[in-house]
Amino acid sequence: MIAFEGYDAFEGQDPYCYDGTTVLRNRLGIQDAETLEAFELEMSTLRAAEPLPDGGFEVDHYLRVHHHLFQDVYDWAGKPRTIQTAKGGNLFCLPAYIETELKKLFEILENDPGSWVKTPQQVVEVVADFLAELNAIHPFREGNGRSQLAFVHLLGEAASHPFDLSRVKRDTFLPAMIASFHGELGPLKEELESLLIAGG
Repeated sequence: MIAFEGYDAFEGQDPYCYDGTTVLRNRLGIQDAETLEAFELEMSTLRAAEPLPDGGFEVDHYLRVHHHLFQDVYDWAGKPRTIQTAKGGNLFCLPAYIETELKKLFEILENDPGSWVKTPQQVVEVVADFLAELNAIHPFREGNGRSQLAFVHLLGEAASHPFDLSRVKRDTFLPAMIASFHGELGPLKEELESLLIAGG
């Protein structure tokens, strides 16, 4: 699974990191950034190959997906972040508003996805809007991109129009996600269309 993380530097000490470093505190006590990155990717990839948590596409379902993917790496897996984060100069949702914004966003998914999509194009439209908003909220300190893709996989399956995430290409998908942050959904919709499994 492709990683899309990499946050801007924080002012002062990030409480999620070991003192004097930018290495996230983790269950194995790894304090080398490259070693942690490799371990995190390996474990989240292995967990992604397992059945993902069932649910009703509500906020708790999404939190459990993140926990499933990162339970071997971080004690706070599945828990919203408590500090402000940014990437490329773009600020994500303030921690105090994460819960409220997630609830508003997930209201459109709390029923059977098959009830709000009928065609592949409708799947792409709904998922692109949802994914752009979810990325702007960015509820976790780490692992947002991988959790988003895992959830998109679940949405596509439930809507009977699955996505083939093995086709995701970082060099085009990541710029599409950045564009969506600024309200340009065209590139993201094109990426999602390219991932749809024909005949799904």
